[in-house]
Amino acid sequence: MDMKSSPCAALRTDGARLWQSLMDLARIGATAKGGVCRIALTELDRQGRDLFVQWAKDAGCSIRVDAIGNIFARRAGAQDDLPPVMTGSHIDTQPTGGKFDGNYGVLAGLEVLRTLNAAGVRTRAPIEVVVWTNEEGSRFVPVMMGSGVFAGAFTLEHALAQHDAQGVSVGEALQAIGYAGQGGPAPAVGAYFEAHIEQGPVLENHDRIIGVVTAALGQRWYDVSIQGMEAHAGPTPMELRRDALLAASELVLEVNRIAVQRKPHARGTVGTMELFPNSRNVIPGRAGLSVDLRAPDDAQLLDMDAALRAACARIASERGLQIGVEQVVYFPPQPFTPQLVEAVRANAGDLGYSSMDVVSGAGHDAVYLARVAPAAMIFVPCDDGISHNEIENAEPAHLEAGCNVLLRAMLAAAEVVA
Repeated sequence: MDMKSSPCAALRTDGARLWQSLMDLARIGATAKGGVCRIALTELDRQGRDLFVQWAKDAGCSIRVDAIGNIFARRAGAQDDLPPVMTGSHIDTQPTGGKFDGNYGVLAGLEVLRTLNAAGVRTRAPIEVVVWTNEEGSRFVPVMMGSGVFAGAFTLEHALAQHDAQGVSVGEALQAIGYAGQGGPAPAVGAYFEAHIEQGPVLENHDRIIGVVTAALGQRWYDVSIQGMEAHAGPTPMELRRDALLAASELVLEVNRIAVQRKPHARGTVGTMELFPNSRNVIPGRAGLSVDLRAPDDAQLLDMDAALRAACARIASERGLQIGVEQVVYFPPQPFTPQLVEAVRANAGDLGYSSMDVVSGAGHDAVYLARVAPAAMIFVPCDDGISHNEIENAEPAHLEAGCNVLLRAMLAAAEVVA
């Protein structure tokens, strides 16, 4: 049914209720600076999960938990055997996390259910809100663990066997907090929507309320090792040095240049660097650094890979040293489903919200869901583009707007029973 002609066209979510839910959840693991520290599969995570489950049960949902601890809250449909229209995100945080990253996507989904209940709306397909396990990866790797297992990106056995720094496995941690659920194949999903704060400054800089996410950037991560020769900083002439740090510094500039030359969506970052012997009066003989390249399509990402390797070869030749490049991570670019992306764009316009197309520079659970189901994302601004930080903030009106777009998109996908 066309939402413009639907009896639900005037339906709106309760922004104040959504905000209060976010603030209530944020009390679990609250930090002195106003953020949240609720690490995956800890006692605080259990408390957050328990609160969500209680809220979902109060909204009339049935609850199931799968073997990796993902929580599915289901609102039955008139044809309950249809694949569900799903939304959600995560409630685990970084050690110095904020109130909105992940949490907004989960509680926006809960607010959709509450709104439908209050209006007495029935959908043909069931609707589910999901809490994905260990999206952040701050305690266990890989990141986006729960959605990755659900989508078959890696096996349940592999995920359960991963250990934290104290030697506790994922399987042990799930048992400890009471969220080791039932195994079995992942069920079919009719459509998946994820609402999220942008975690960047683009929407705010363009004064737009809704980000229509067309795709997530592909990622290639590298470990680069540079072998020169350590020598005394005083007696060694400049022209006779094999300075690993000088080569690393040139490479940092090259990584930046590689991305800048491929605007607007390419990204290039050197995030870590280690030196040996790391002494004040010794020319560095070895350097190791990480390189993170991102782009919206594989052709551009491969072009950036070639440019990185060419830069390493040139610098090594000019500086008389050796540079090794090892790719350690690859996430393919992930376009979202055009029909669902258009639904987000159209609904934002129908509701009178300014919008723009954006790509996601970060990984989200929707990236894995898009491998197995039609999927789309909805971004809203966050203040100054700040996220993974205790001062992370978003405007209540923007959160409500994103939730209203989510409501309409989900209703269109699940079909209102007249």
